[in-house]
Amino acid sequence: MSEGGMFRILIALAGLMGAAGVVLAAASSHQADPTRLAAASSMLLFHALAVLAAVLLAERLMVHPGIGLAAAFGFVAAGALFAGDLTLRQYAGHGLFPMAAPTGGTLLIVSWLMLAAAAIFPRSVP
Repeated sequence: MSEGGMFRILIALAGLMGAAGVVLAAASSHQADPTRLAAASSMLLFHALAVLAAVLLAERLMVHPGIGLAAAFGFVAAGALFAGDLTLRQYAGHGLFPMAAPTGGTLLIVSWLMLAAAAIFPRSVP
């Protein structure tokens, strides 16, 4: 798949993350204890913007495109793990799998470090 196709997929995923973040924020306002849903909402909303930023930076060749796109996909996967685990715990009483939220959080950290590396090691423009 071309970089342009991956950019569009990531932009669509960021849109879905943003929408889910807003839904969870609204749902948290109707809960007796909104802590889990509010945290899930925040992670999705913040990282939806991070995905868009990583795509823009990669498209403009301000960061290494391959590493930048890997970081963006990491943000998507990690946000889904983290928010999915917290949301499932809120509504079903159990998580996705043991250590899903910490795994998602760790992947978020790794993805931010990958974005930093993409800036330090940009691909040479011919």
